[in-house]
Amino acid sequence: MSMKRIKTANDIDWDNADPDTVLMPEIVDEPANIFRYLLLSMGADIEREGLRETPERYIKVIKEFINENYEFNFTTFDAEGADEMIIESNIPFFSLCEHHILPFFGTATVAYIPEDRIAGLSKLARTIEKFSRRLQNQERITRQAGEFLTENLGTQNVAVILKARHLCQEMRGVRKHDVYTTTSFMQGVFRKDSDARAEIISLIK
Repeated sequence: MSMKRIKTANDIDWDNADPDTVLMPEIVDEPANIFRYLLLSMGADIEREGLRETPERYIKVIKEFINENYEFNFTTFDAEGADEMIIESNIPFFSLCEHHILPFFGTATVAYIPEDRIAGLSKLARTIEKFSRRLQNQERITRQAGEFLTENLGTQNVAVILKARHLCQEMRGVRKHDVYTTTSFMQGVFRKDSDARAEIISLIK
């Protein structure tokens, strides 16, 4: 594909630009070139060595991270009479804020009280991974993970807590760092029983 070399955004009359020359279909169809124009609009010299392949690298990173179709086999086993709380804490996760396309990251705590089935331990962490590897907000990840676990574990006694830092708050806007946001999904005994709720909440302090 031939592409006119443009070094700065000043080389383009953005208000009167001809879409056939500035946003040619073959350029729009190539994600790296769309990001290249974004760099131009910020006044970047895309011909300098450090930026020359940045658009391709950025698109590769985004494609590696975002996985809307993340699937896995949610393996469960006979609970064999186990009926006490099962808790998995400090599960790390990373996601991208859908409002600013900036990272937010932290840890998750998952708890449930089994009825007939228990989950393979890795499946709890994979559940968090499934819903965080996309453009998201923290509240939605928490709810989606909780609903998914409720359905696949066959019990209403499920709790999910996420504690995270958001770079959209630390890098821009209010610019306050080391601030943590905590969200929770509480169902069954975790919603009704204050002692059960306090036990899991104590793990994230």
